[in-house]
Parts: sequence; structure tokens; C-alpha cells
Amino acid sequence: MIWTAVWLTVRLALATTAILLVLGLPLAYWLATTRWRWRFIIDALVALPIVLPPTVVGFFLLMALGPRSAVGRSLESIVGHSVPFSFTGILIGSVLFNLPFAVRPFTAAFAGVDRRLVEASWCLGVSRLGTFFKLILPLAWAGILSGIVLTFAHTVGEFGVVLMLGGNIPGVTQTLSILIYDDVQALDYAAASVTSLALLIFAFVVLCVTHALQKRVLPI
Repeated sequence: MIWTAVWLTVRLALATTAILLVLGLPLAYWLATTRWRWRFIIDALVALPIVLPPTVVGFFLLMALGPRSAVGRSLESIVGHSVPFSFTGILIGSVLFNLPFAVRPFTAAFAGVDRRLVEASWCLGVSRLGTFFKLILPLAWAGILSGIVLTFAHTVGEFGVVLMLGGNIPGVTQTLSILIYDDVQALDYAAASVTSLALLIFAFVVLCVTHALQKRVLPI
């Protein structure tokens, strides 16, 4: 059962990271460059999952994606099954809950790019899109990679949103963190200890990698 949970957790983390990379980069670049006076509202909405308890986020998503809501019924007609208590459901919840862990490092990386270099590229006739891919993205890559690592790691350890939105269905929504909870409830402390130790080592390695990447972005 543990390998089923491992594979499900890796699938969830990879899918969440990929989606947030595609959606988060444009949003982060806009946040880093816009002069819109109400920018802070979008920034606050992005950061909201950091301060809200995961159970609160999970509860609101459960209500929003359930069959009684228009959104839930629309999604059900698209995917062909009820969204809550499915992999699709925990993936949607994971993407929304991990949004700040991707967008905030991306934004900091883009904001750290010297604006004079960007303007010089424009003056030399390089298009805005070309400047983004040839100049901005390479210069911000360390910060972007930091956001990717943080997003993946945070998804691996997520518990509250997954439990609220997906329950505890082996092979469908039972991730490693849920498996630990299940083992503790069953008084199987040996199995819970092994899984917890593995996640502890993983988290330590991730923090070390993230710290090294951040030093490349903001050298001391």
C-alpha cells in the first residue's frame, strides 16, 4: 500500500508543479512588473492560502466543487465523475492551495532582474516576448527553480486540503501524509515512523536545495 501512496503523491506533486509553472509564470511576471494601484489585492488573494488553515481552504473547495454548485456540476459534466473524493478534486485543491508557493518565488525572481537590461534589449530591437525568453527567464531561472522545488515539496507534504477534499481512498486520494494519519489511527506506529522519517529527510533536503538557490538569487 505504501508504494501506491508514493506513486499517487508523486503524480499529484508533478501535476501540481507543472500546472503552476504554466499558470504561475505569467501571473508572477505581471505582479513583478505592473504599476496598477490595486495590485496588492491580487497579491493578497495569491497569498491567502498561506494564512488560512488548510481545512478552511478544503471546506470551501468541497462546497464549491460539490454536485450542488454550478461549478461542481459543470466540472462533473466535463470529467465524467464527481470532483470531490477523486484525484481530479485533490489536484484542483492542490493547485489552488500551493499557488503562493510557486507565484511568490517567481515574482521575487522576476523583480530581481535589472530593468535597465530589459530596456536595453527593447532598444536593440528585441521583441518583448523575445526579451522574456532570451533575457528575463535565464536571469530569473534560479528563483523560478526555487519555486518549482518548494511547490513540489509542499504538495508532497500536504494533508488538510487533501483530507477535506479527497478523503482517504487507497489508490485514489490516499497520499503519503494521509497514509501516516491512517497508520496512526490503526496504532501501527512502526509504519508511521518509517514514512514520517522518509518525509522528514525529504523536507530537509528540499530546504537545503531551496536555500542554495535563494543564495544564487540574493547573494550575501
